Amino acid sequence: MIHIKDIAERPSKADIDAVSKFSPATIHEAQGRRGALSSRLKPVDYRMKLCGPAFTVKCAPRDNIMLQLAINYAKPGDIIVVSAGEYEEAGSFGDVLANACLAKGIGGLVTDTGVRDTLQLRELGFPVFSLSVCIKGTVKETIAAVNDTIIVGGEIIHPGDIIAGDADGLVVVRRQEAQDVGRLSQAREDAEAGYIAAYKQGKSVIEVSNLEPVLKAKGLVADI
Repeated sequence: MIHIKDIAERPSKADIDAVSKFSPATIHEAQGRRGALSSRLKPVDYRMKLCGPAFTVKCAPRDNIMLQLAINYAKPGDIIVVSAGEYEEAGSFGDVLANACLAKGIGGLVTDTGVRDTLQLRELGFPVFSLSVCIKGTVKETIAAVNDTIIVGGEIIHPGDIIAGDADGLVVVRRQEAQDVGRLSQAREDAEAGYIAAYKQGKSVIEVSNLEPVLKAKGLVADI
């Protein structure tokens, strides 16, 4: 028997807010270049963004019965994260289910299989990140787990981990690390703002990044 479980420990609003203001690229770099999901997972529209707790679900390839159950039981703000075997030749999610998600206030979908109805998804504005776009339909046959640990995009995803995504990609942040990652992300953004200000003041990239000793140690000579 398989039981439908809720997220055992949801991140607080403060934890989500701590990272939501930063790009996934900044978060990835700030937490020691960890947590980036595969670059094969792309938003169906570059303007789409998401950030929220992972509501995880396992699906058999070309089967979306468990995805529909996840939509039914997910809470407002949850990001449904689907492990479906990296199967590209299936359109497991489209505009009808997107409307179901919007009606419940679900925050977005990340799936390692295909989706379809992308024109309508763009018009709806519901954030969807997928491995592929495919018109092929799915069956509703195989029962599997909800809110167990899964692997998506090469990263381990625990229920309640924070998932952030934008046009550049997706990153996962452990719930218990969110506040630290937020502080490190802010420090990184502050440093980058300083670099930009220095460039505008006329400093070179070698000066700003302190590359001269590194280049000298590697034997680089510039005859320019």
